[in-house]
Amino acid sequence: MEITLTTPALLFPALSLLLLAFTNRFLSLAKLIRDLKGIYKTTHSHLIYGQIQNLRTRLLLIRNMQAFGIASMFSCVLCMFMVYAGMQTAGKIVFGLGLVLLMISMALSLWEIQISVKALELELSDLEQDEQIAPMSTTRQT
Repeated sequence: MEITLTTPALLFPALSLLLLAFTNRFLSLAKLIRDLKGIYKTTHSHLIYGQIQNLRTRLLLIRNMQAFGIASMFSCVLCMFMVYAGMQTAGKIVFGLGLVLLMISMALSLWEIQISVKALELELSDLEQDEQIAPMSTTRQT
């Protein structure tokens, strides 16, 4: 397989969009953590503390997603330099490494999404339990 200067450059738009999405996730989590911390300081709720612990795990995953995404982009730039310098074999290896780093970043993203969905399912089940209890207590009062 022949790699030209444009081959690794094809990944730049995808990598840029992924890094932007990861940054947006990070910023949303940071705001949520700050809000929950304020609530926890006043309530000392175990539920809030559990949510903060969950968010800590997600925050670490997002940091790693960003790190692997940036490393993938760096590999693409390094590959372009190697191809430019006439080091085809090394360029192919570095390009392959960049693809692997991108796959790791996306796998971490999938893991973080699964944790996020699980946390939301817990919130919804808690809401549903509250809703099931509320009609019963209303019926008993009448």
